[in-house]
Amino acid sequence: VNKKIVKLKIKRRDKPDAKPYWQEFTIPYKERLNVIACLQDIQRNPTTQSGESVNPVTWDCNCLEEVCGSCTMLINGKVRQACTALIDSLEQPVILEPMSKFPVVRDLQVDRSRMFENLKKVKAWVEIDGTHDIGAGPLMSDKVRAQRYALSECMSCGCCLEACPQFSLTNNFMGAATFSQVRLFNLHPSGSMLKEERLDAVMGEGGITDCGNAQVCVEVCPKSIPLTESIADIGRQTTLQTLKNIFMK
Repeated sequence: VNKKIVKLKIKRRDKPDAKPYWQEFTIPYKERLNVIACLQDIQRNPTTQSGESVNPVTWDCNCLEEVCGSCTMLINGKVRQACTALIDSLEQPVILEPMSKFPVVRDLQVDRSRMFENLKKVKAWVEIDGTHDIGAGPLMSDKVRAQRYALSECMSCGCCLEACPQFSLTNNFMGAATFSQVRLFNLHPSGSMLKEERLDAVMGEGGITDCGNAQVCVEVCPKSIPLTESIADIGRQTTLQTLKNIFMK
């Protein structure tokens, strides 16, 4: 590969219902370039490899530190964060595509609102009574704190859902990210007050029983969250909740 330039091939779409098309770009090589820096370079001078002036490429990004999760895309066929995808470690041409499991807004930008709607369904928060000072929160053991810390690193990037064979544009499957957040908030002493409501939510259509246990979610998670452990744990919790619903309600 000629280190003097970087070649990129980008799958583009002008609007949600438009047909996708490909464009190729070349930019000057610099040390420690990541994919976001390449896209910013193209944005400053949106000219294709053939010399055609085009509209700047659209994509999402924010923190540039693999914390916000907004720059998820397919890079050389693998779902990952663009901010930590270093050009020196990628084969060229670097092929960029939007995620395929979410509606495309434009170019590399997708609409991930489905993820956040699912978090609303499972009430992925800790209820508080007003905003006044209610004193110190309940104590948690070191073991539970460690479990919750690992789960709390989820940034709703969508990598696990893009890789999941059960998750698609045409179904209601919630996916590993949502199940893991149910586990996170059920582990919280105050959050557990809504435990039954959360479990009932993931026992319905698109819930935990729709998981095919492919286990690819945990392989692509950029934060190495133990997603398969969460799926197994929520499976146990929903089984107990089902029995409770049958015999105690």
